[in-house]
Amino acid sequence: MASGFEHILHWRLLSGSHPFPGPDGGTCINEAAVVAAGLPYRSIRSSSDCPPCFSKPLAAYALGLNDAMPDHQRSRLMAFVLRLSGSADTAEIEEQRTRFLALESIRRILPPLLDRAGFADLAARCDEAQDLDAGLLAAQAAAWRGGTVAQAASQQRDWRRGALASAIARSAVAAVKSATDARSAAEVAEGASPFTEGVWDSAATILDEALTIGRQAPDIDLVQAQERLDAARASAS
Repeated sequence: MASGFEHILHWRLLSGSHPFPGPDGGTCINEAAVVAAGLPYRSIRSSSDCPPCFSKPLAAYALGLNDAMPDHQRSRLMAFVLRLSGSADTAEIEEQRTRFLALESIRRILPPLLDRAGFADLAARCDEAQDLDAGLLAAQAAAWRGGTVAQAASQQRDWRRGALASAIARSAVAAVKSATDARSAAEVAEGASPFTEGVWDSAATILDEALTIGRQAPDIDLVQAQERLDAARASAS
């Protein structure tokens, strides 16, 4: 994973969209990427607000992670700040990226959550899915079982079991939606994170690998990017 400069850039990432950077940064990952690339600043609420040179599914997934991650985890997304501008590609490549985000979320993030609930058979189905169609069938089965168990647990007033089962249902439904909506792939991680370790590590790795599909962002000089970020901060002071 590209890293090593996220702390050099000295930029604070926050959830949500922001009219303009504050003195310490204070933007989402896509807004920071706009500044670092030297593009006119814009507030970004969804991937459709990103400049045309941003890959829409990659920007959507990054934004979903940005808004879902706790504060102490969000800074890791700065490792991707120089890799979003210029990543837009053909419709076929963008669909490939979307499907990759969906399948890898099913393969890597759902299994530990399912294992936690004792659903080893479904965990294995997700982990071993050879393609997105198989992964979606496994996710649909997980959503159904999670919902069924959550309902039964509620009737039995077993709140802990119900919370876990509800998280499974929510994450699995998001996984199904992610086949056509990349931001939903981030919701898979968001639903699993309270119950399993290493979710944000897995999600960041998925984003890193998705960024290697298709067109790569052109190199942005680190010093120049820092100067742009510093200038944005200075103008807000």
